[in-house]
Amino acid sequence: MEATVIRTGTEGKTWGGGNEPLRASYGKMMMWFFILSDALTFSGFLAAYGFSRFKFIDSWPIADEVFNHFPFLHGVDAPMYYVALMTFILIFSSVTMVLAVDAGHQMKKSKVVFYMFLTIIGGVIFLGSQAWEWKNFINGEYGAVATVGGNILQFVDEDGKRVSLDAFAAAAPRDRVQHTRSNGLWFTEEPALPALTVEDVKAGFLANPNILIRTQQINEEGEKTILTRAESERKLDAEAARVVRGANLTENEYGVPLFADFFFFITGFHGFHVLTGVLINIIIFFNVLLGTYERRGNYEMVEKVGLYWHFVDLVWVFVFTFFYLV
Repeated sequence: MEATVIRTGTEGKTWGGGNEPLRASYGKMMMWFFILSDALTFSGFLAAYGFSRFKFIDSWPIADEVFNHFPFLHGVDAPMYYVALMTFILIFSSVTMVLAVDAGHQMKKSKVVFYMFLTIIGGVIFLGSQAWEWKNFINGEYGAVATVGGNILQFVDEDGKRVSLDAFAAAAPRDRVQHTRSNGLWFTEEPALPALTVEDVKAGFLANPNILIRTQQINEEGEKTILTRAESERKLDAEAARVVRGANLTENEYGVPLFADFFFFITGFHGFHVLTGVLINIIIFFNVLLGTYERRGNYEMVEKVGLYWHFVDLVWVFVFTFFYLV
């Protein structure tokens, strides 16, 4: 039976079988297949995020207000600065990986070790930065009040600047004890007593006439709608249901809870990829130190893990664009 021959270019080069189709090793081809399938997975997640944002386009949280923290600059409004720094670190780690692969092609072991070490450090810094960002997002900064319908009411001063609940609401003395499995309703537990109740917020709001309510609805200027003092009092009195602190899978002080769901899932999924890449890089790094690839006569393993690392960096560019810029 005649063998099938596949033409791969205009120069008449052919592949008649074997373990290196298109002059690529089996391992490298499998890495490309994995990257392609993983790219489709991330594409599906980001597409779902885009459709959900379009559905709630009039009330979606504004990224500049959510991600405006910077280490050691408490209270300073620094929108996107820290996220931009994280992105730069991850992209720079991709550059050092390119240099490590190039050094491997030249069989320069010491340079491979040096550049892979920088790549690992960049990945670890990125993971630590993402953990710090998660902590701030989960804990929140200002707090808000959720209405009966699930909408978020934030508090601002007369200049439109956010005001923390702690700045005007004081917890009143109360006799209620913490719910535990022995004395709680339906044998449920709560982690701790809430620091503030809706009644505390209402009392503090009435005592500070310079505070207004800002809804999660975005106006024509692309900003959240600020109510008048009279409208704020009526809104708070009629619709306030509970105090919200930070963000989790069910509540989000910045707006629509679905934003937090997607944020945790997609950035967490990407962070898992970065963590996996760092662990693989560490294994390859020690193999380089032991001279494993020097004895093999090639550094193809460095090149294969480099393909994965570049993919992780490229995915972050899209995640950064969807969540932080658009």
